[in-house]
Amino acid sequence: MNNKKRNGMEKKMEKQYLAMVLPGFLIFTVGLIIPMFMAVRYSLTSWDGMSALKPFVGFQNYISLMKDSDFRSAWWFTIKFTIGNTIIQNVLALLFAVALDSGIKAQKIYRTAFFVPCLISSLIVGFIWLKMYSNVLPAINEMLGTSINFLLFGSGQTVLSGLLIANNWQWIGYWMLIYLAGLQSIPSDLYEAAKVDGAGALSRFRNITIPMLAPAITICVVGITTGSLKVYDLLVASTKGGPGRASTSIIYQTYATAINGRQYGYGSAMSVTLVLVLLLVALIQVKGLKKKEVQA
Repeated sequence: MNNKKRNGMEKKMEKQYLAMVLPGFLIFTVGLIIPMFMAVRYSLTSWDGMSALKPFVGFQNYISLMKDSDFRSAWWFTIKFTIGNTIIQNVLALLFAVALDSGIKAQKIYRTAFFVPCLISSLIVGFIWLKMYSNVLPAINEMLGTSINFLLFGSGQTVLSGLLIANNWQWIGYWMLIYLAGLQSIPSDLYEAAKVDGAGALSRFRNITIPMLAPAITICVVGITTGSLKVYDLLVASTKGGPGRASTSIIYQTYATAINGRQYGYGSAMSVTLVLVLLLVALIQVKGLKKKEVQA
């Protein structure tokens, strides 16, 4: 009797789990899996996105991509933006987390102040920094009588720096909280034992903090890298891919090609390459960083 009741309860729990998982699975399938397969299908055609005809061209779109200078320049900007973001955000987020974990006063206020920008839409962030660079900072410049060039979005040489500042202002607080949570989970006994052994602050940071933060580092590095590769809305609100094509990311180029240029098949080929790169980068990073976690 007890076994029957236990089996009945297990079956009931399985149904409950299925009921909870099913909505998310359906949304994931309809919102991501099916569109991904449709993009692969359209990438093999020369469809314009409007007509009923979808002429099959095989891998011609992918061959054309290799010769497309606009596609290559969009990838080059995206790579530079991703590398800059990954390095700056990880380093500053970790340093801020260490500073907040050191027991400074008003820690909650600082933590809130750093976190608030990530609650703002990237479109709004783009508008904010567009106004900052074009109106607010030049006005301060004039008031102080200085000649600092704050028009970072106005030049191809400075637009990347301007976008990195805007993006890091928005997201550093988010990754800082992940590092802070990791720091607060490290047993204080380890630091006390290291102090007794005569280890200095730098030695403790290198030999205790960094190894123990390996899981948090994995999350932050992969999250920042994949997020940077998909940058789009910040550009729409601030630079619109300019000046010229200096800040055109791969997603911005895909949108311009597929929607504005009515080359849906060609744009689909671009999006498929982006998905493959995202998967490859994430796989390499997770595999490499997980080894560090095991060693730690």
